[in-house]
Amino acid sequence: MAAFRAQNRVTFADFHNAPVPSEGSIGARILVVGLAPALKGGNRTGLPFRGDASGRWLRAALERHGLGEDVVRITNAVRCVPPANRPTAAEVAACRPFLVDELSSPDLRAVVALGRVAHDAVLAASDLRGFAFGHGAVHALGRLTLVDSYHPSPQNTNTGRLTPAMFDTVFETAARILIELDQAIVDIQRKPYIQAVDSRRN
Repeated sequence: MAAFRAQNRVTFADFHNAPVPSEGSIGARILVVGLAPALKGGNRTGLPFRGDASGRWLRAALERHGLGEDVVRITNAVRCVPPANRPTAAEVAACRPFLVDELSSPDLRAVVALGRVAHDAVLAASDLRGFAFGHGAVHALGRLTLVDSYHPSPQNTNTGRLTPAMFDTVFETAARILIELDQAIVDIQRKPYIQAVDSRRN
């Protein structure tokens, strides 16, 4: 990867050509995990899922569901653009500490994995295994819930493997998880009050 990045700095001198950090609030409750920066997307702009077709798909879906940067944070399993957009296992492992740090955010509740590599990276960063990837699959990982999606790459979106409706379902699920968690918190907070009222009635 080092030689590839060095060549990119020559060929695309005006590109970011460096590790691409996460984008969004550190207090976000949903973390979207992609594969790696695209050569002419995140590697060019310096922001994940910015400047390419995959990014437009993702950000259009987030906008449709009213999920802004205060709610959603976006990152990648690998922070540098890999040759042929195919990160090796060693590259994923090298970037794992960054993903571990992202997953440790105390406000985080749901993780959307875009593709199998992202799914596996989230599991490895969580020291978990045994959860099979599948579009729309939902996995309970302790305090976090993992929601799987096909990656919004042109290879998937142009062939119909991933449709807007399929992608919408993923973010509807993630949003519903937050709503249900918020309702559970309200119920817990109300329980002592309800018990006190009931005791007075009795």
